[in-house]
Amino acid sequence: MKIYEIGTGYTSIPAKVSAATEIVVEQVTRALQNQDIAVEIIDIFDPDRMKSDLPIREVKVPRMLVDADVRLGVIHKLKRVVYSIALAKELKHTLKNMKNETVLHFHNQYNMFFFLLFVPQWLRKKCVTCYTNHSGIWRLEWGKIRSVIRKRYFQEAYCMKKADVIFVLNEETKDNVVQHLKVEPQKIKLIGNGVNVDVYTILPVEKIEEIKKNYHLSGKHIILQIGSICENKGQLRALQLLLPKFRENKDIVYVYAGGIVSDQYQEQINTFVKSNGIEERVFYLGMIKPGKELNGIYNVADALIMPSRYEGFPLVILEAMSAGVPVLLHEDRPFLDSEGSIYYNESNFENILQMLLDNAEDRNGRMKIRKKIAENYSWDKIVKDYIEGWSGGGISSKLLFLESHYVAAESACRVEAVA
Repeated sequence: MKIYEIGTGYTSIPAKVSAATEIVVEQVTRALQNQDIAVEIIDIFDPDRMKSDLPIREVKVPRMLVDADVRLGVIHKLKRVVYSIALAKELKHTLKNMKNETVLHFHNQYNMFFFLLFVPQWLRKKCVTCYTNHSGIWRLEWGKIRSVIRKRYFQEAYCMKKADVIFVLNEETKDNVVQHLKVEPQKIKLIGNGVNVDVYTILPVEKIEEIKKNYHLSGKHIILQIGSICENKGQLRALQLLLPKFRENKDIVYVYAGGIVSDQYQEQINTFVKSNGIEERVFYLGMIKPGKELNGIYNVADALIMPSRYEGFPLVILEAMSAGVPVLLHEDRPFLDSEGSIYYNESNFENILQMLLDNAEDRNGRMKIRKKIAENYSWDKIVKDYIEGWSGGGISSKLLFLESHYVAAESACRVEAVA
C-alpha cells in the first residue's frame, strides 16, 4: 500500500512562500511517515527546491514556467496546465508499473482533471482517487456561487463527481456538493486542517521583544493579518474597523503580510492609509517565509484578524493560535469553536478589541489557547482522520480494500511488507 500526495504546481514543496495547499501536502506527508505509512510526494520540477528530507519525485516542466510567479497571471496558469498534463503522464506510467495498491491524493482541480482526461479508466480502477477541496468559495450559498462554479470551478465539480473519496474542510461545502452535484454523502469526509505545533509555538518574552525591536514595533499593540493581498482577504475592511481605535489609542498598529495578488487592491489600501493620515500606524511586511520566521511574527501580535469574505479552513488561524495568539473572526464566517477564537460584528468590534488589549500581557491565557489547538489540531491527529476516511467508507471494492488495510498504521505496514 502506498499513498501518493500530489503537489499542485502552484509552487514547489516545501513552500518558500505562504502557500496553504503546499503546506498541507508537506504536513500530511510527514504525519503519514510518523504513522509508518509508505508515502511519496509527486511535485513540479524545481532546480532551486528547498532542502528537505521529504520523499519527492519531480515532474519536469520547462524552466521558464518553473520561474513564473504566483500571481495567477496567464503564464502562471499555463504553468499549472503544462504541469498537470506532465503529471498525468507520470501517474499513468506509475499505475502501469505498480505492484502494490495505490492511493492518489489530489489537492487541485487542474491536476485531477487532466489525470481523468489522459489516464484511461481501466488504469484508474487500479487505484483509489481522493480529492481534497480547499476552495473556500464552495461554502457560500449556492445561488451566489452557481455561475462562478460553472465558469471557474467546473473542473473541480467534475473531479469531485469522479473521485472515490472527497475530503472537505467544512459542512457548507459538503452540503453544496451533496445537494447540487448529487454526490453520495458517504463519499464525503469532513476533515479540518491541522498545524505543526512544534514549529508554531509560544516564544520567550525576551525573544518576542527582540523581534518587535527588529521591526520597529516596540511598545506597540499589534493587530496582525496574514494572507494574500486581495479583496476577499479584506485588508481594507480590517483597516476600516481599526480606524476609530487608531484615533483613540496611538499605540495600536496594523501589520499585514502576504503576496500581492491584486495591485489595484493594494493601491486602494495605500489610498485609504494616506487619506486618513495613518501611514505610521500601518506596516506591510511583504511575503513572510513559513515556519520559524512566520512564527516570530505571530508571537509579536496581540491578535490576528481574519475579515475574509470566504475561506475553506485557513491555516493561519491554527498557526496563530498554536503560537498562543487570539484570533478575531467575523460572526458570519465561523471556522472553529476553540479557546482563543473570538467572534465580532461591526457594532461590537471596538469593545471586543479593547478587551483583548486589556489582557495582552496574559501569558496564561495564551498558554490555554495553544493547549486547545495542540490537543485537537496537530497534523498527527488530523492525518488519522484522513486514514479513517480512506478506510471507513465501504462504498466500493476499493474502499473495502482500504478498510481491511488501514485498520491501523502497523497493519498497513505489514501488508505492504508481505506484498
